[in-house]
Amino acid sequence: MATPRPASGINHTLRAGTSTAVVASLAAALRSYECAGVALTETWGDGDIPAGGGGILLAPWPNRVAEGRWSLHGEEQRLDITEPSKGNAIHGLLRNTGYRTVDAGSAHAVLEAEIFPQHGYPFHLLHRATYELTEEQLTVTQELTNLSPDAAPFALGAHPYLKISDVPTEELTLTLLADRMIETDDRSIPTGTVDVTGQHDLRTGRRIGDLRFDTAFTDLRTVGGRHEHVLAAPDGRSVTLWADASFAYAHVYVSTIYPGVDKAVAVEPMTAPADAFNSGEGLRWLDPGASFSARWGILPALG
Repeated sequence: MATPRPASGINHTLRAGTSTAVVASLAAALRSYECAGVALTETWGDGDIPAGGGGILLAPWPNRVAEGRWSLHGEEQRLDITEPSKGNAIHGLLRNTGYRTVDAGSAHAVLEAEIFPQHGYPFHLLHRATYELTEEQLTVTQELTNLSPDAAPFALGAHPYLKISDVPTEELTLTLLADRMIETDDRSIPTGTVDVTGQHDLRTGRRIGDLRFDTAFTDLRTVGGRHEHVLAAPDGRSVTLWADASFAYAHVYVSTIYPGVDKAVAVEPMTAPADAFNSGEGLRWLDPGASFSARWGILPALG
C-alpha cells in the first residue's frame, strides 16, 4: 500500500551543513526551517494544512481586500470571500493551490503556480518561488510574471511564523524598526496610519508575552539596504527575518490559537498593506510580459 502523501502535498527537504528546510507544494509554503537542531519556524503535521497560514506565500495580494470588492478601470470586481468571519478576501489566490516543481536539488527548490483569470481578478499570472538554503541562512525569491494582454495590479507577501524552539515564544523579544503603524477597523481593513506607540513601538524590542495584536507597520528603517526584523532569546541567540526594499511593509500577528503552543508570532514581509487594491497604497502594476521579483530570508544567529 502506498504511503499517503502529506496534506500539504509534495515536500522538498533541503539540507546544507547542520541546516534543514522543508518546502511544501501547497502554497509553496515553508513547512519548517531548523539550524543545528533548533527549530526557527512553526510547523504542522502530515495530516494538516498550514495552520494559521503558516509559511505560505501570498500572491497577487497579501492580507485582505475589503468585502472582496475593488474597482478596475471603473468596473467593480468581486472576489470570492475567503474570510467569512470578517467578509473579506484574504491572502491572495494561491493559498489552496499546489505548486509544480520546476527544479529541485539538495539545497534548493524552485516551484511555480499560475493564477488564472477569474471573477474578481481577470488576469493570468505566473508566480515562481525559489528557496535556497546555505548553512548560514534561508533565502526566498518570489517572482511574478504577467501572462495577460493587459497590465495587472499586484502585491506580494509571505506568512512565516518565527521561533527559537527551546525557548517559549512568549519569552522572546521582537525588534522591528518601524516608525508608523496602520490602524484598522473591526474587519481588519486600514483606516489610517499613525506613529507607533505603546506595545506597538517595537523599535527597542518588546517581549512577545506582553503583546497581543495583528498589525501592519510601515516607514521601516533599513539596515545595510534592507529591512531586518529580529526575534531574540534572553541568552542572546536570535533569528532575523530580512527583506529587500520592495517589502516596505511588515505585518506582525501574535497568535494565541496556533496549535500546540501558547503563543506564536508571524512576521510577514509585504510589498503593500491590506486593501491595497482599493487604497492604491504600495500597489504595483505589471505590464504584459513583464516580471517582478523580490527577496526575503531568515538568518539565525545561534552562537
